[in-house]
Amino acid sequence: MMSALYLPCDSLARAVGADEVAVALITQARERNLPLELQRTSSRGLYWLEPLLEVDTTQGRIGFGPLTAADVPSVLEALQGEPSAHPLALGLVEELPYLKTQQRLLFARAGITRPLSLDDYREHGGFEGLTRAVNIGGEQTATEVFDSGLRGRGGAAFPAGIKWRTVRATQAAQKYIVCNADEGDSGTFADRMLMEGDPFLLIEGMAIAGITVGASYGYIYVRSEYPDAVAILRQALNIARSAGYLGANVGGSGQAFDMEVRVGAGAYICGEETALLDSLEGKRGVVRAKPPIPALKGLFGLPTLVHNVLTLASVPLILAKGAQFYRDYGMGRSLGTMPFQLAGNIRHGGLVERAFGLTLRELVEDYGGGTASGRPLKAAQVGGPLGAWVPPSQFDTPLDYEAFAGIGAMLGHGGVVVADDSLDMAHMARFAMQFCAEESCGKCTPCRIGSTRGVEVIDRLLAAPDQSGRDEQVIILKDLCDTLQYGSLCALGGMVSFPVASALKHFPADFGLQPSEAEQ
Repeated sequence: MMSALYLPCDSLARAVGADEVAVALITQARERNLPLELQRTSSRGLYWLEPLLEVDTTQGRIGFGPLTAADVPSVLEALQGEPSAHPLALGLVEELPYLKTQQRLLFARAGITRPLSLDDYREHGGFEGLTRAVNIGGEQTATEVFDSGLRGRGGAAFPAGIKWRTVRATQAAQKYIVCNADEGDSGTFADRMLMEGDPFLLIEGMAIAGITVGASYGYIYVRSEYPDAVAILRQALNIARSAGYLGANVGGSGQAFDMEVRVGAGAYICGEETALLDSLEGKRGVVRAKPPIPALKGLFGLPTLVHNVLTLASVPLILAKGAQFYRDYGMGRSLGTMPFQLAGNIRHGGLVERAFGLTLRELVEDYGGGTASGRPLKAAQVGGPLGAWVPPSQFDTPLDYEAFAGIGAMLGHGGVVVADDSLDMAHMARFAMQFCAEESCGKCTPCRIGSTRGVEVIDRLLAAPDQSGRDEQVIILKDLCDTLQYGSLCALGGMVSFPVASALKHFPADFGLQPSEAEQ
């Protein structure tokens, strides 16, 4: 009898042919009269190997990839004889160096469980965190989150426990939990992977948050570009509700909590928490001035706990294993693990979950394998379109919130976009300003006007006929970056200076400048 086969239903795997491979497997097995048990699972996040087929053996799961439908007949033949002889055979999947050296806490079930199987989720530790939260009560649960050192994974890295305690202590007839799943940063896909592949983890995290802070309703705000995540989440909510994990008596706690999915309309600014709240209220997404903070006056003017997907999904493990278990990972004030996402011109793109403290060089060169083009590395943009361009001379910086702030960069949501030496950094600096101009909500003058002026200044700098003309534009551009950074209402305008200033500082030749002219 043939062993169980596993093939991801992740949208990236499907985009590169996983569904066609599945049809071919079923068709070929029927023609050969082979018994076939094919399960569609989440993805491991080894995206350069997708579609990745896994097969149960007595030693563990072995892999084949990347597969096409045309490879299926030979794979089925290999499974009848010597699997390792197949040219696409990878050996034991969990022994692959890319995966074996990771520290998967959030993505422990990735590639193993079926996304909508409650039995699979519970079999691999699901709802143990909720059970403990119910048993120890809200005060102790909030303390566990605080003691774990968990910080917001959306970019600002604010201590989650402080938010929880603030919302819990605020008196109101109604409170809300809002999950910011508007994952709009370039090169990021961890939220999508988790929502598509392990939706009950997010639901459990939000349920724990709800019964802890006294919120009875929650919203997951998902970007419209993630239709598969939206569909899977909605099915998972119905399953969780039927099983008593949502509703009038969450997990036997005696407290009510329910939630729904809302779909955004594609505005990057709605990744900012207050603009997201306006959008949820049915308004145009415009950044709110703070104070008051959302924890005191958020959705519909009521206390609201706002976190992104990775933050809320970290909570079940913290409750199940304890705060100290989580604190044992990481360095300094950056505790726990972070799912880093490798994209761009990279040989081995995918998800790498490691404790804070590994270096950017380890991530890009050891895991990523350098550039896909084979050309020399020029830089990596860390933290989305508003992240700094980090040159190879700074690749030994530890991936830590404070260490990156020390070099004028940020970790943000953990996206790393790699570029080779053919990329024009002056063009990328101009793109950052143009992006900001197009995505600005328009509320504050520095962002609304400054980003448009920024495009114009860079154009003048690149077109300047002589040295004195370029020098003049560099002075204006630096002043403009300062104005945007310190005068903008939110991080969209405030951080557009990061990619511009880093490109100007580290790659002056791309602007037609000598190094001394671009130094800060």
